[in-house]
Amino acid sequence: MPYEPPTHTVERSLRATTGAKIVAGVDEVGRGAWAGPVTVCAAVTGLRRPPAGLTDSKLITPKRRAELAPVLESWVTAYGIGDASPQEIDDLGMTAALRLAAVRALEALPVRPDAVILDGKHDYLGSPWQVRTVIKGDQSCVAVAAASVIAKVRRDAMMAELGAQKAEYADFAFEANAGYPSPVHRAALEERGPTAHHRLSWSYLDALPRWQHLKKVRFSAEAAALESGGQLGFDF
Repeated sequence: MPYEPPTHTVERSLRATTGAKIVAGVDEVGRGAWAGPVTVCAAVTGLRRPPAGLTDSKLITPKRRAELAPVLESWVTAYGIGDASPQEIDDLGMTAALRLAAVRALEALPVRPDAVILDGKHDYLGSPWQVRTVIKGDQSCVAVAAASVIAKVRRDAMMAELGAQKAEYADFAFEANAGYPSPVHRAALEERGPTAHHRLSWSYLDALPRWQHLKKVRFSAEAAALESGGQLGFDF
């Protein structure tokens, strides 16, 4: 299906209305996975013409993503990657874990951005960052689209490497599903139980009577306060 290429419209708006000189696009991957981290990329692109074919990573084939990611890494002005581990997701909840990963990505940039374009409708980043949320920003905004591709390829590679590290992980097929639910992944969980890289506070364990005793109860008092403040909506 044809799609409109992303533009710098939101970035230009932020520059004009807020005086921001450095604008970062931020996107995440791994929010709905059962295993592995949530990974966030922050990308600064300026106003240059992007590489051909850039759009939301979910609309690009794995082969094309793998080809495009190194091109983007060289093309962007700067980018940073941040992860929040499965243990941090269990301890903090997804909203706070996303914030943690995003801050790590933004702080990995060589220069602090004046404004951030955040994909989606929920500002999980908050103060002191100046944030503009954009629904489907990974399709419409150049910097967010670049961040989405870099984050996706980085996390997929991380999960494939994890799956190859230990023979007991082979049954989970992380190289194919990147930790997301799939028939193979579900069957491996039923038979072998969760690994050290699974999120143990999530409801998929409710359907696994043999392994329910491993489920963690969230959260810390600080994370619970954050969740009750209206930032809920990311957990599975």
